[in-house]
Amino acid sequence: QVQLVESGGGLVQAGDSLRLSCAASGRAFNRYTMGWFRQAPGRQHEFVAAISWRGMRTEYEDSVKGRFSIARDNAKNTVSLQMDSLKPEDTAVYYCAAAAAVFATHSGEYNYWGQGTQVTVSS
Repeated sequence: QVQLVESGGGLVQAGDSLRLSCAASGRAFNRYTMGWFRQAPGRQHEFVAAISWRGMRTEYEDSVKGRFSIARDNAKNTVSLQMDSLKPEDTAVYYCAAAAAVFATHSGEYNYWGQGTQVTVSS
């Protein structure tokens, strides 16, 4: 069982940066692939980024490549999402998730989810 709590969301202007954090509690955090997803109003859940158990592999959704960066600290049971050059289309609720898999990018592969944190980017 893993509990996830996101923080760091807020209202920013286009071009600004935000750093989302996710604190995990429970066992064997370093055995989970960690991911970030987002959901905008009227849209489906969308994959944003994922990082493997030891942080050796990362993947990003095409629209965030070069702007977002995912990282994890297994000693502190945290995963972060650094978001730079934010755009209005990045506005969404962002969710942290954990998958008991070697690597995962599909929401159906994730076992545990946080409650989400709102990110709003104004133009």
